[in-house]
Amino acid sequence: MSETKAGTLYLCATPIGNLGDITKRVLETLESADLIAAEDTRNTLRLLNHFEIRKPLTSYHEYNKYDKAEVLLDHLRRGENIALVSDAGTPAISDPGEVLAARCIEEGIRVTSLPGACALITALTMSGMSARRFCFEGFLPTEKKDHAHILDQLKTEERTIILYEAPHRLRQTLKDLYMALGDRKITLCRELTKLYEEALPMTLGSAQDYYKENEPRGEYVLVIEGADREALEEEKKRSWDQMPLEDHMKLYEDQGMTRKEAMKKVAADRGVSRRDIYQALLS
Repeated sequence: MSETKAGTLYLCATPIGNLGDITKRVLETLESADLIAAEDTRNTLRLLNHFEIRKPLTSYHEYNKYDKAEVLLDHLRRGENIALVSDAGTPAISDPGEVLAARCIEEGIRVTSLPGACALITALTMSGMSARRFCFEGFLPTEKKDHAHILDQLKTEERTIILYEAPHRLRQTLKDLYMALGDRKITLCRELTKLYEEALPMTLGSAQDYYKENEPRGEYVLVIEGADREALEEEKKRSWDQMPLEDHMKLYEDQGMTRKEAMKKVAADRGVSRRDIYQALLS
């Protein structure tokens, strides 16, 4: 008797606001799947009812993502196809679907993603910020140490930065970003694809003032300009200049560099010639 062929996990992008943004392929997959796993079955049921789709639904969310992943894997091993949907957008992006997709890959079960709505890409393209290079951080960690660590890393991030944020945390996040990054440009996007869609270009300082007077509403995507490379290099040079020359040399010699190699590296850090470093050391 031949072994049952495993099913496929379909990551199905659903609208982030406008129901017209769902793709024909996603609708066909939802109609043909053996089971639909949803972040919130109530939200997904409304979507399915709108398109007159009747399929078994099961919950798969942040609080059951590990245990339920094993249950869903059993269905897939039996040859069933599962369509995974989040409340909005593409599953596995700041979403528990990442766990299920990873477990399927480990088990050799096919995973495919059906392109569609994605809040971070929608916000980036309408923000006016550089889209050539960008990084996505999702929601900043709530744990104090991790939160500070990420903000510290973002200080020197030259790419456009994209974050998600909930309305009740927006004011504090804007304050934290201002303290860490300075008064950079930011576009605050909310209600994407909906009737009252907004994309507000301002600076982190003016955004704090704006939300003192206006109540944050809806889920936000924050698009923030990256650090200026020349300013970073100038700041780094100033920090090297403040370090005693022998300490600077010792930093590289302790890494195993020869005296000559260390002088070359120190000269590059300080923006001077190796001869200048040699003469300074002699004096």
